[in-house]
Amino acid sequence: ILVQGAGGGVSTSVISLASAAGFRVWVTSRSKAKQQRALELGAAAVFDDGARLPERVDVVFDSVGEATWSHSLKSLKPGGAVVTCGATSGAAPGADLNRVFFLQLKVLGSTMGTREELIRLTRFLVATGVRPEIDEVFPLEQAEKGFRKMLEGEVFGKIVFTH
Repeated sequence: ILVQGAGGGVSTSVISLASAAGFRVWVTSRSKAKQQRALELGAAAVFDDGARLPERVDVVFDSVGEATWSHSLKSLKPGGAVVTCGATSGAAPGADLNRVFFLQLKVLGSTMGTREELIRLTRFLVATGVRPEIDEVFPLEQAEKGFRKMLEGEVFGKIVFTH
């Protein structure tokens, strides 16, 4: 599995969950510090954004969008799948339809799961001890600080707001 972008809350969760499930996880990031943190979460290898990988992967998890879409498609084995649940860098990348149909790639959109999937996830969390990576906790009155930190890309994990 290739995870595009090491620092986001969803990406850090994918790194932890997939490695705990026994998958080999590779991660891209432009930040050396975030690459190191990804290794600590269980990534098998880290790469600079857009880097040529040692081999193609079965699945790419891409929540970045436009900035990484081309690399995501080029990183897939024939028959592979890119899973997308976000577009933080833009929602209209070039589709590269020739690559998609010649290599029989799959594009899967994802937002939320079913109740049964949530139950299976919580059982997996209990069994493995995996927990979400929390970057920082802010009282609701300081929400602007948390959002600013997200906008600046200075996050590794989730920002939590408390009442």
